[in-house]
Amino acid sequence: MSKVSETEQPAETVREYGPFPGAPHVHGVSFDGSRVWFASGEKLQAFEPASGRIVRALDVACDAGTAFDGRHLFQIAGDRIHKIDPATGEVLSTIPAPGGGRDSGLAWGEGTLWVGQYRDRKIHQIDPDTGAILRTIESNRFVTGVTWVDGELWHGTWEGDDADIRQVDPETGEVLTRLTMPAGTGVSGLESDQGELFYAGGGASGRVRAVRKPRRRSGR
Repeated sequence: MSKVSETEQPAETVREYGPFPGAPHVHGVSFDGSRVWFASGEKLQAFEPASGRIVRALDVACDAGTAFDGRHLFQIAGDRIHKIDPATGEVLSTIPAPGGGRDSGLAWGEGTLWVGQYRDRKIHQIDPDTGAILRTIESNRFVTGVTWVDGELWHGTWEGDDADIRQVDPETGEVLTRLTMPAGTGVSGLESDQGELFYAGGGASGRVRAVRKPRRRSGR
């Protein structure tokens, strides 16, 4: 179980996007440097952060986490993780998802994939070519979206009406920072813009929320 030595503060939502036509549910969320991608079940869609306008849609199965490695999208679909060409939607390769269909968030970081396990309350670091598990971090909450930013590992949690976005030590699982969402506001997917914002999926609300990332603590 993860240790808890945390700094807790309310999450600051700076903008809401959606709901979007034909996308009643937001699963995974990712960011390719200019567009926010979100998994809506049967289509992987992308919108512009400035306008909120949908600009791309790929017909691929996408019922959980989404990630971007700088060139390709990775998408959980059932018990598999697909590597996708974002220009064409072609599935280039596939590996087994570590939870066998019980997977939630997905992130690219440190040259590998990081996969959230919702009810198992874990995050697995896996080899992006084989799916082999390299490391496992335990959480004390249900794990949803996962993201890396500035060498920091963050993940979403969501249980009942309570949800937060938390930074954890990638070696020990110790909770370092918690951003608590308003009651009834869930977090499904999670991604950083590699700057001052997180993009948090809102599950069945069909929304994506931009949440301000706290300033990096000195000494870390």
